[in-house]
Amino acid sequence: MNRLLKGGTASDPNQEGRDRWLEHVLASLPEGWRLLDAGAGELRNKTLCSHLAYVSQDVCQYEGKGDEQGLQTGTWDTSQIDLVCDVVSIPEPEGSFDAILCSEVFEHLPDPLRALQEFGRLLKPGGKLIVTAPFASLVHFAPHHYATGFSRYWYQYHLPQANFEIQELTANGDWFSYLKQEIGRLPGMARRYGDWRWPLAYVLVGIARIYFGLRKASQESQDVACFGWHCIAIKKGPQ
Repeated sequence: MNRLLKGGTASDPNQEGRDRWLEHVLASLPEGWRLLDAGAGELRNKTLCSHLAYVSQDVCQYEGKGDEQGLQTGTWDTSQIDLVCDVVSIPEPEGSFDAILCSEVFEHLPDPLRALQEFGRLLKPGGKLIVTAPFASLVHFAPHHYATGFSRYWYQYHLPQANFEIQELTANGDWFSYLKQEIGRLPGMARRYGDWRWPLAYVLVGIARIYFGLRKASQESQDVACFGWHCIAIKKGPQ
């Protein structure tokens, strides 16, 4: 997200936590497994899949400017995508993948439940579905931004109904880490929207850094909010 909002925090704990988790999970997949990277975009995760038979999919309708609202990337190169199609209608046979990765895509789908159904069709029984999606996110890639707020309960309700068994459901950060990130973005947001008080934002960021530097580890608050949830689910056999 920091790529979309310059002037924010120097680091991106949301992305860093997600990258660490994905690196671990993808490395644990058996060599040679056929993996679909659904909504692969600029193939950010392809480098983590060198031991796999990697296939990328994207609708390829975003070019970097969108409708010029919210946060946009400016440029977006999807020229290397293998399957250019809608994620709810992928031209591959039933049971043709051992694993499906869908990272930070659900918020850009008008109907993510239809995507879940398609993933269920494409996965072999016992295959793994690997999903990350934001619990809270700023509007980005507009107009292709339809939802946010994918809580743990969304996964716990919808995945079993789609014939998946949840193997892992892990929070990325918590409310305090989310707050720290957003306070760090305040100067950039203030300048972006012409707020003449933007120099004071740096004072607030400085105070926040002192607070978070002094804050001792305590009970985590992901039950209230977090960057997003990371999920691994197994496709069950025929019922």
